[in-house]
Amino acid sequence: MRVAVLTIDQRGSTRAAATDRVPDTLVALADAAMLRPFERTAGDEFQGVLDRPATLAVVVERLLREDGWNVGIGIGEVEEPLPRSTRAGRGPAYLHAREAVTSAKSAPWRLRVVGDDGRPGPGARALETTLWLWAAVLGRRTPRGWEVADLVDAGATYEQVAKRLGVTQSAISQRAQAAGLVEGRRARELVTELVGGLLQDQVR
Repeated sequence: MRVAVLTIDQRGSTRAAATDRVPDTLVALADAAMLRPFERTAGDEFQGVLDRPATLAVVVERLLREDGWNVGIGIGEVEEPLPRSTRAGRGPAYLHAREAVTSAKSAPWRLRVVGDDGRPGPGARALETTLWLWAAVLGRRTPRGWEVADLVDAGATYEQVAKRLGVTQSAISQRAQAAGLVEGRRARELVTELVGGLLQDQVR
């Protein structure tokens, strides 16, 4: 079985005044469609297993938005049957995720992807590059930009968003452009497509 294992480490957690952000983030990710749910592995780290490409895009976007994590994504096989507990799993995907989260600490946007070498089609490097570019788009969003993005993602039109926020539709269009809504949506679609190719038969 080919899956994506995500190993997430809180940045700056060793500082004396650092707040443990893991519990709140686990709650925020509880509704993600995971093969094995996120759970704390040790200290300020948590881990999850997924086999749905769209889920990886949703999870990574949330983590990038919080801007406080080292994100390691390992793609590959896992030993079967997969244990009920996420942290009890074994296999190349887990090893890749460990390598990825370790190197993420010095990588652009604190995110790395590690997968099997020699597979046909776009590989882990292409996915990683796309995620970095997506992160650059998300990184420039202001709170007002995220407000518009959240409403549009929920199905609202620019006109409806404008009425809800009490501004003109032109103002919403300007906020959407500044927030890179179109670019972000395209990036999310491309990430989903690339993950689907890497997982192959696990696409849903």
